[in-house]
Amino acid sequence: MVDGHLTKTYRFPDFRGALALVDRIGAMAEEQGHHPDLHLAWGKVRVEVWTHKIDGLTESDFVFAAKCDALAKSA
Repeated sequence: MVDGHLTKTYRFPDFRGALALVDRIGAMAEEQGHHPDLHLAWGKVRVEVWTHKIDGLTESDFVFAAKCDALAKSA
């Protein structure tokens, strides 16, 4: 956790894998109306999750982060 945000970096052997995770997380974010900051680079994706309205964390942020982990594992 950094500055009241949940932050995790996922690593991939190539750009395509990283981009695919961004696409999956983006689709989930749209469905749930909960939008993280996504940082895409060659072979990695950094995800930052927090509730913008309160500039802090709520239970839904932890649930969303766990769902991101599940999407990354299913890649």
